[in-house]
Amino acid sequence: MTLSSKPAFLRRVLVLDAVATGATALLAVALAGPLAGWLGLPVGLLRGAGLILVPFVILVAWAAAREQAPGGVVWTIIAMNGAWVIASVALLLSGLVAPTVWGIAFVIAQAVIVGAFAELQIIGMRKAAAAVAG
Repeated sequence: MTLSSKPAFLRRVLVLDAVATGATALLAVALAGPLAGWLGLPVGLLRGAGLILVPFVILVAWAAAREQAPGGVVWTIIAMNGAWVIASVALLLSGLVAPTVWGIAFVIAQAVIVGAFAELQIIGMRKAAAAVAG
């Protein structure tokens, strides 16, 4: 299945994911110092997380922009979003960090948003499959 055969819904979700994740990466890298104090999360963790997101943003933007992005790429994006949610929850449960209330809220909020992107992408893939089959 190619992106050109997928409903516009999936393309829009991928674009929103790339934009939101890109903004998060930019903020985490550029403002790691000020955010660290406010969130109670280490500067290195914030900056590292932001840098890790850069190749992901490129992949998601590529998938959204391609005329024929393989469905396997979209499923990989969905899996990566799911892994991010799991890692976010694991971070909070690990005891390795001592976030402030704002930090806990931030980690939970971004995990919920990323989880929502994954769910919307799954819905988009199902719609695409239905469109191809029907």
